[in-house]
Amino acid sequence: MAQDVQRSPERAKRLPRAVREKQILDAAVEVFSRYGYHLASMDEISDVAGVSKPMIYSYLGAKEELFGHCVRRESSRLLAAVREGIRVDVPPDMQLWHGLRSFYGFVAAYRESWIVLHRHALTAGGPFAEEIVALRGRAVALVRDLVVSAGTERGLASQAESSGEGMAAALVGAAESLADWWLDHPDVPDGVLASWLMNLTWLGFNDLVEGDVWRPTEQPK
Repeated sequence: MAQDVQRSPERAKRLPRAVREKQILDAAVEVFSRYGYHLASMDEISDVAGVSKPMIYSYLGAKEELFGHCVRRESSRLLAAVREGIRVDVPPDMQLWHGLRSFYGFVAAYRESWIVLHRHALTAGGPFAEEIVALRGRAVALVRDLVVSAGTERGLASQAESSGEGMAAALVGAAESLADWWLDHPDVPDGVLASWLMNLTWLGFNDLVEGDVWRPTEQPK
């Protein structure tokens, strides 16, 4: 058992159920982020949370159920942070920029949550990976709406409708990859990351909704 995980100095006293569940989930996210789903132990989670294993089982179930609770909570928190960051009183490109800043702000503030979601839930497979696929689908739908909105403002709704979902999926994938890179380069400000991604992707989106579409100069043989 690793010794670098911070231990609770004593078992916590009686607390309201919601507070106790948060305490257990916070500890579980910390431990799962360090070791992944398969290597994390309930003993470790019990020590970090400062509660007994039977109490964890009583509140949130065994290891598989507990990991599922962690994935669902962090997924909901991440998507809520992005949605709250999107301002409806600005043009679509600025809406997306604010959303990206909120996304990277979440990754910065909840690094362990992002590691659980992006690295460990996917590799754990099964229903955990399905949760992440569903989260990604909601994020793609959110970006797609911004792309379609931008196209509609320019009278090109049909063009944006036909390609908006695929382009949104590409942007979400790029945002996730950049967030993963950022874990090893935390000194880069979140606004800079958002600007990098906007310059990489939105300029192309803008050309698309303006009707300026790139095509190969030679036909494939």
